Amino acid sequence: MNEIKWELKEWTFAASGENERLPAVVPGCVHSDLYRNNKIPDPYYGTNEHDLQWIDKQDWVYETTFAAPAELLRQDNISLVFDGLDTYADVELNGARILSVDNMFRTWNVPVKTHLKDGENTLRILFRSPINEDLPKLEKLGYALPASNDQSELGGLGDKRVSIFARKAPYHYGWDWGPRFVTSGIWRAVRLEAWTGQRITDLFIRQNEVTASKAKLTAIVSVESDRDFEGRLRISAEGLEIDRTEQIRRGENTIRFEFEVNDPKLWWSRGLGDAHLYTFKAEILEGESLSAEKSVRTGLRSAKLKREKDGAGASFYIELNGVPVFAKGANHIPNDNFETDVTRERYRYEVVSAAEANMNMLRVWGGGIYEEDAFYELCDEYGIMVWQDFMFACSMYPGDEDFLESVRHEAEDNLLRLRNHPSIVLWCGNNEIDSAWAHYIPDGGWGWKKDYTKEQQNSIWADYEAIFHRLLPTAISKMAPGAEYWPSSPLVSLSNDEKQHAHPGTSEGDIHYWGVWHNSEPFENYNKYIGRFMSEYGFQSFPEHKSVLQYAPEDALQLDSEIMLAHQKNGRGNFLIKEYMDKYLPEPKDFVSFLYMSQVLQAEAMKSAIEAHRRSMPYCMGTLYWQMNDSWPVASWSGIDYYGRWKALHYYARRSFRDLSVSIDGTNGEDLNFHVLNDHLQAESASLRIRLLSFGGEVRSEQVLPVEAKANSAEKVYSAKVTELLGEEIAERTVLLAELEQDGRVIDQRTHYFVPAREIELSAPNIRVTRTDDGEGRTTIALETDILAKQVWLTAEAEGVFTDNYFDLVPGEKIVVEFWARQTEGTLSHGAPGAVSVQSMADFIKIQK
Repeated sequence: MNEIKWELKEWTFAASGENERLPAVVPGCVHSDLYRNNKIPDPYYGTNEHDLQWIDKQDWVYETTFAAPAELLRQDNISLVFDGLDTYADVELNGARILSVDNMFRTWNVPVKTHLKDGENTLRILFRSPINEDLPKLEKLGYALPASNDQSELGGLGDKRVSIFARKAPYHYGWDWGPRFVTSGIWRAVRLEAWTGQRITDLFIRQNEVTASKAKLTAIVSVESDRDFEGRLRISAEGLEIDRTEQIRRGENTIRFEFEVNDPKLWWSRGLGDAHLYTFKAEILEGESLSAEKSVRTGLRSAKLKREKDGAGASFYIELNGVPVFAKGANHIPNDNFETDVTRERYRYEVVSAAEANMNMLRVWGGGIYEEDAFYELCDEYGIMVWQDFMFACSMYPGDEDFLESVRHEAEDNLLRLRNHPSIVLWCGNNEIDSAWAHYIPDGGWGWKKDYTKEQQNSIWADYEAIFHRLLPTAISKMAPGAEYWPSSPLVSLSNDEKQHAHPGTSEGDIHYWGVWHNSEPFENYNKYIGRFMSEYGFQSFPEHKSVLQYAPEDALQLDSEIMLAHQKNGRGNFLIKEYMDKYLPEPKDFVSFLYMSQVLQAEAMKSAIEAHRRSMPYCMGTLYWQMNDSWPVASWSGIDYYGRWKALHYYARRSFRDLSVSIDGTNGEDLNFHVLNDHLQAESASLRIRLLSFGGEVRSEQVLPVEAKANSAEKVYSAKVTELLGEEIAERTVLLAELEQDGRVIDQRTHYFVPAREIELSAPNIRVTRTDDGEGRTTIALETDILAKQVWLTAEAEGVFTDNYFDLVPGEKIVVEFWARQTEGTLSHGAPGAVSVQSMADFIKIQK
């Protein structure tokens, strides 16, 4: 078998026209290389972002000199493969122009055998400024296209927003949670590929029909050959081997193998079963000699988007292996503004954190990147379903022939790369464009359409339809037949009239509800605006004090300091947090306390939303909050900050997403409704213990109710009047504790207060902490209190998380948590926490006594 892959890694870079060449890291980007060579300060510290906007106005040159191995040069066919060039670039090999590129998201393959020399070769890539490249396109168009998150003013361009012309990660131009760093560089691997005879360029396991008893599959094998010959093609996997004789022709061949797997081990999302993965191998044999081979790993499953009319509108959910799945998770953005700084360890940590928080879905949002292979491989392994956007968000795009052709290649390249991943259960055309274009809808659309003439409207919308209603679904049908496609999120349905545009009151399709936060609506509205699938909603908080100090000095810790405002991209964001805090929580005593309280506020908001959505099952069948992660250190909607530290939100989500859990709804103020949520595929028997307690721990009343929770359901199991439950007790000093018990063990619990948190009469508790280190790396911490301790927060000296945190501790109860250290490979497991501190809300507020 003669196929050689040889990666080019020794590179230098310089600004175009400058002689000083500096070492570069490939894959990488110019910003990271400048920082690594001490040419710029830390882009993420302080207000440094503002001073680094000159970088994207420059052209940059990357160069490598190499001697290809003799064995590689002996092969009959040699290509240079670029997995990703960001974004406008001209490539020269030994002085000859071999390629010009214009799309960050494409893969480029260039035959170079006639250009290579025996000995020293020089590969030079000139990256043209994406700003200078695209400004003329804006001028030629004659009017601006909407691109509301493009921070052109910060970039020194005034109102000239050019991001929509580049097939480049939209968030590079800024977003309302991220900085503006318009990068250039070799952002994915560069290698020489050489072969003689035959090679298998792709193996696609098309899943035609998958049930528990049988999987009907087609192996589609792409073979490249430099001669005609007859050989055997063999397909194998665990318990399976098929081979047959094939006539291989010179050039490109596509060979299809229809076969079946009996009693397949199915791929399930987390919580429903094993995420089993098969490794399929294709081999070409000439006689008994192996000529070429390729392996892929995939899971066998049926994944369908179910949209069926019902009495309320139409359903919207993923049916996995015939089972309706309630999707629980969050929206994922790139883990860094400099993507190549993201290691497999960081990807694993994010996916592990999602699985540990009882999530089963992440949405790869359309303003970032088609993620690295590692991300999808890990989602496959951990049973995390992926809602995959194409990379279009919050903008209208041009529709000229060159742009459309570039998008077509982009779509096909990424579908080819990703189509074997069982985790990807839905492809979506774009983020928020359909609803943003519509005429203003109360509480909904952004109304871009009204800013244009009728002629412009028709042209812009025709370009939109060309991409999202025709080009992308056609690409899916060609490259990943059977995969589900949704044109835009949010969307009602593709009716091609005004009724297709989603708003918070629609009862079909998916919904992005932002009344809470952007419109300053109360948390209670999360119970009012519930759609069939809640694909976006969110609330901001700050990172913890330790994280803030990594981008700001102590003297900048004020809401309106220049640095705090630079690390808050949502305009009124800091003051919206304060506005909501004044409404819902006690007053923090200082800025460090404000940081803590902001996380509690965010977590309470998201708990309200998540549990409202889950209680509405099966009407609502998905809840993905905004957002999972951060791309730099910032105040944002994330549940995990840039440094990987779980905020209060992530701990809350871990509880609210439990597969079997209890939820209390007191929205109307008169009744308390107790719901049991069961995502298991079998019925569950349990007991619901409801106790009324004083803040000192005295039990005022208690009742135990048997509960039968149907499989895959959410049901109200008990309801009572608030006045009857509270009786003569003082509301400001009383807590209700609901515990779901199974086999004598508490598997979930919720606290309920009869007044808003800011009216609760808190006193400083004495929390007794008992720490046990078992000598084998396992640390447990038991906590008890003399009076109510709200929002108990544990912090550790070491990096890691606790099995529970930000919880209410009631007198007479003992809560035991473990510490999980963040390991070098990205997992969470037992480890030494170092010093541990324990605080509660009383430590952070001005207690009036």
